[in-house]
Amino acid sequence: QVRLVESGGGSVQAGGSLRLSCAASGITFSSYTMAWYRQAPGKQRELVARIASGGSTNYSDSVKGRFTISRDNPKSTVYLQMGSLKPEDTAAYFCSVPLRGTWGQGTQVTVSS
Repeated sequence: QVRLVESGGGSVQAGGSLRLSCAASGITFSSYTMAWYRQAPGKQRELVARIASGGSTNYSDSVKGRFTISRDNPKSTVYLQMGSLKPEDTAAYFCSVPLRGTWGQGTQVTVSS
């Protein structure tokens, strides 16, 4: 059974930074593309960043240049380093294994102005 556990969310002022972590179990982590999504109240869930098994990355335009996704295969963990945070980044952030349709429980990020 695939399990994803996110951590690292919290409250921060605009311009600040946070690092999210997602620990995976039940899969051969290194073989899978991993992704971070977010969902703000009243809005649809949206892709934030994705990292392929080989390490290539892509980002939504709204976070490009501010966020960095990375992975540590021996630790079966994917990270999202978020910088220059804005109030519009406020959302619940979810880790996902897109190919498996698996989601974590989410971690809340709140950015105040």
